Amino acid sequence: MSDVTAQQQRSRLDRFFRISERGSTVGREVRGGLVTFVTMGYIIVLNPLILGSYSADDPGAAKDATGAILPVDQVTAVTALVAGVMTILMGIVANYPFAIAAGLGINTLVAVSIAPQMTWPAAMGLVVVNGIVVMLLVVTGVRTMVFNAVPQHLKASIAVGIGLFIALVGLVDAGFVRRVPDAAGTTVPVQLGIDGSIASWPTFVFVVTLILMGVLVAKGVKGAILIGVLGGTVLSIVIEAIVKAGPSQGVDPKGWNLGYPALPDSVFDLPDLSLVGAFNFDAWVQVPAITAALLVFTLVLTDFFDTIGTMTGLGHEARLVDEKGRLPNVGKGLFIDSASAIAGGAASASSNTIFVESASGIGEGARTGLANVVTGLLFLAAMFFTPLYQAVPIEAAAAALVVVGAMMVRQIAEIDFKDFSVALPAFLTIVVMPFTYSISNGIGAGFISYVLIQTVTGKARQVHPLMWVTSAAFVVYFAIEPIQQVIG
Repeated sequence: MSDVTAQQQRSRLDRFFRISERGSTVGREVRGGLVTFVTMGYIIVLNPLILGSYSADDPGAAKDATGAILPVDQVTAVTALVAGVMTILMGIVANYPFAIAAGLGINTLVAVSIAPQMTWPAAMGLVVVNGIVVMLLVVTGVRTMVFNAVPQHLKASIAVGIGLFIALVGLVDAGFVRRVPDAAGTTVPVQLGIDGSIASWPTFVFVVTLILMGVLVAKGVKGAILIGVLGGTVLSIVIEAIVKAGPSQGVDPKGWNLGYPALPDSVFDLPDLSLVGAFNFDAWVQVPAITAALLVFTLVLTDFFDTIGTMTGLGHEARLVDEKGRLPNVGKGLFIDSASAIAGGAASASSNTIFVESASGIGEGARTGLANVVTGLLFLAAMFFTPLYQAVPIEAAAAALVVVGAMMVRQIAEIDFKDFSVALPAFLTIVVMPFTYSISNGIGAGFISYVLIQTVTGKARQVHPLMWVTSAAFVVYFAIEPIQQVIG
């Protein structure tokens, strides 16, 4: 290929993704896409552990009402497939560096609360219905209107809350912050490491990686986050070869949580895609219709506002929003996100949505959909190279979440804490997200408190009508269990 031809291709790529216009470069986009994959690649390991099981005889096997399970290898394959395809579509259609994968929280809801009431295909059918409902809200413009109706200070608080949330996720995944055992006889819910000490080699790797990454970011080194993750992986492989900490497997608190830092016996494996299309709409006859409807409502509200919150935070961090906090192509982005929910249910991978870990690639400089194309291709490749990427421990990748969380918290400067009618809703939004481990809960607390305070202080006319509607929906969402008991 001649230099002229290569330059022409780069120019077309630049125009299509508007790379220069957004102040980025092809190299930065590729690097950002790689970092995003490395940071969120754990979902290919974690999602199968939540939805799937190795055997129906396992004590913690996720079973449906008939006692059936989803095989781990099959869930692994469809998790990577749907994430890869939908991430690429988000990049090409909406031109966002927002990667997509199976949503944490929803997959647990499906495995723990929905599947035990029906068959797995029926449960995944409800996920498909959830995606269809959300897509209708997008097509009718309702989802976009809600996105634009949120006041700017609440949008900024959502971004800050997500920053704290992903930092906490990183700290917990790395074992730096742990739940205090029930037998400890204390009301303190969490602690530093094990008995107040990092106490394990995997957590030590996290600390060293975090320090390395922080120094590199502070010095403005290109590829700082990626270098940190790769450096942490190499360190973990060396340490594991010496100390033999072994995998945690939910038993040994001093072992590696996700991903085992050792050279794999093989690097290639053919994916089993048997779960693609394994869904139906029998939930409406397997359980009472009102129960199925309430389950769909819970899925829709979680999916709806998790996405809005995540897109808001990522859009601010990527500097893609205008002066009113609005994203370009937001309708296209929301449409692809709803299609991802449908695709996830249709493939039994659970609802797929925009991943907050995309912030790591944005922190590396990603600003366009080209980064998503890179991330998506890596997900598709991961279907065939599962043993290889599993060598990256979550303790190395988690440091990136803490660093990016620190970057996102900077947006707190946009909130006027001198006005308490602004300060309290913003504060609740920020703290409820990490404290309840849910983006939707934080948004709901912020919305409801905002509407109430504005009303009581005589500013009800300043509240957008859609804020009233969504706040009322959140009231129902928070009270869903007693409502089910009353109706059921």
